[in-house]
Amino acid sequence: MTTYWRRVAGLPGWLKAVMLGQLVSAAGALAWIYLTLYLVGDRGMTPQYAGFAAAAYGVGLLGGNLGGGWVGDRFGLRTAAVGSQLTWAAACLAMPVAPTAGLAVLAAIAGLCGGASRPNLSALVATAMPADRRREGIALSRTASNAGFTIGPPLGGLLAAYDFSLVFVVDAVSSLVLAVVVWRWVPAAKRTVVRQASGVWRALRQDRATLVLLGAIVVVDTAYRQLFATMPLLLRDAGSPAVAYGVLIGLSSVVIVLLEAPLAVRLAGHQALHVVAGGFVLVGVGLAVLGVWPALAGAAVAVAVITGGEMLYKPTATAHVADAAPEGMVGRYSSLYAAASISGMFLAPALGGTAYERVPGLLYPAAAVLALGAAAALLLVWRATPSAGERDALPSGSTARPSSGS
Repeated sequence: MTTYWRRVAGLPGWLKAVMLGQLVSAAGALAWIYLTLYLVGDRGMTPQYAGFAAAAYGVGLLGGNLGGGWVGDRFGLRTAAVGSQLTWAAACLAMPVAPTAGLAVLAAIAGLCGGASRPNLSALVATAMPADRRREGIALSRTASNAGFTIGPPLGGLLAAYDFSLVFVVDAVSSLVLAVVVWRWVPAAKRTVVRQASGVWRALRQDRATLVLLGAIVVVDTAYRQLFATMPLLLRDAGSPAVAYGVLIGLSSVVIVLLEAPLAVRLAGHQALHVVAGGFVLVGVGLAVLGVWPALAGAAVAVAVITGGEMLYKPTATAHVADAAPEGMVGRYSSLYAAASISGMFLAPALGGTAYERVPGLLYPAAAVLALGAAAALLLVWRATPSAGERDALPSGSTARPSSGS
């Protein structure tokens, strides 16, 4: 661990600044956590229409994750990241004063802007870091955000109790802090523009391993997010208090903050798809535990195992997709990954809720099978790739590629 902290101390100053900016931004990301409560309590909406507005935000979030990288590749990753933070801040400030009739549209715009920031920031870190430290850089970026998320919700609750408008102001200010940090400290790399609109799809058709990885991420994210979609119902029906679920999820975040980045350093010499597949396996095992032990103790074991899987696959897959991107397409590849990695936000509640209502005993075993099947598919496609043997000696993240950042 001492060696790890020495590595952190030796990181480029711009990355330390970005991590601090991400922590501040994540701690201030309050407005949309409390959106439904605000719309019902302060703006007088019915729960149904507040739900529609929240859904509009979700649709915008997916669109931003999917399309943000296209903007980053065209105009520069750094410019796109800063622009998305600025427009997000403007949307936050507009929410308390916008007419009620326009709130759903404003929520969709906010989601679009907020979603666009994520792939561009990931691509910035991936392309500006040395090739052999990209996984570490992504993990540290996630660590900073997760640390902020542990601070934000309680802070938002206190502000909302005093004046809900302050929630939006704090969110806007924290986003402006990150925008200034990115613009002031992140290095501007040489930008390569690929003009063919269909180039990314053509590249993906020629890169079966990345295509399968993106599909596997959709499957695993849908299974993984049963922790948030249906596990609260499972614990309620098992007689556990709601606070027990909150404690489990909070402890999971603390573990990620403390261990994810050191783990990425320790596994930097391992082949990326092997690490990702190992993470998928742990997610599957954790879900299987929930299937055979649907109680608070079983949930504690499951969350611990699934958190281990999350720490393995999320930073590694993010860096690997950026590594796999052809020159000038890092933003677009990162956008495709970002969209795949939040697909479970929409699929998990719908599929999991239906399964929990009709066949509750099959939900978690089925989710476990999906995660394990995704791991098997990833390993099979890796073995079928002609250069797989060569990559055993050259892990993802070790092959230098000219940066195509902002």
